[in-house]
Amino acid sequence: MTSPRSARNGAPNQGASRPSSAKVPSRVSANAKDRGIPEATVARLPVYLRALITLAERDIATCSSEELATAAGVNSAKLRKDLSYLGSYGTRGVGYDVEYLRYQIAREIGVTQDWPVVIVGIGNLGHALANYSGFSSRGFRIVALLDSDPVRQGEAVGELGIRSFDDLDELAREHDIAIGVIATPAAAAQSVCDRLVEVGVTSILNFAPAVLTVPEGVDVRKVDLSIELQILAYHEQRKSLLGDAVDAVVDGVDSVADAAVRAKVVGA
Repeated sequence: MTSPRSARNGAPNQGASRPSSAKVPSRVSANAKDRGIPEATVARLPVYLRALITLAERDIATCSSEELATAAGVNSAKLRKDLSYLGSYGTRGVGYDVEYLRYQIAREIGVTQDWPVVIVGIGNLGHALANYSGFSSRGFRIVALLDSDPVRQGEAVGELGIRSFDDLDELAREHDIAIGVIATPAAAAQSVCDRLVEVGVTSILNFAPAVLTVPEGVDVRKVDLSIELQILAYHEQRKSLLGDAVDAVVDGVDSVADAAVRAKVVGA
């Protein structure tokens, strides 16, 4: 019998379909950390993958590093350095084979296989995440929606029903859950995280405004929309202050010019 985790490898998805020209690797590529790929590069690989998917949808077969960098919103030198960690996939004078590079990046970041995901906390944000169609096309399969509120349990969200958080053990065994998404209030986030770790989940995406403590070997990515908005507010304030400063300088120059004109008239 095929184990749930080994069964992940079957379903192709938009970001991970293997091009006909690509050779099937003899084994899954090593973890990025083990290969010495910097975290900043790892964070940009999904951006390159998204850009390549967009190029492929436009029937573009090859692209230069400059074209791919523009599509990804980075400079070409950074892109070439990032891709150099993966291997040599470009051809001088030709550029990159879009389908092949897309497959290689998808393989490197692990979306050539199917990752079972559980979402815990089905409030407004949890509902939105559960209804997002982009997960399945990128290798992430939502297998369970959990909430501690009895009023929500049994409610249907898409094709799934909301179940009790107490069912986590059973669901983890059934689906071999790889990734847990926490969309609970801050006060509940750590206890939810602890339970996820207890049942074997080693990757957690945290939307709660809380800092989670996890044991070694568990990876946590934090998404805090309020912090992102505050960063934007900082930049808006800087632009406003700069604009005020420029206006003040212009007003000062105008005042000096007016004074000079008046002085010249009086002197005449």
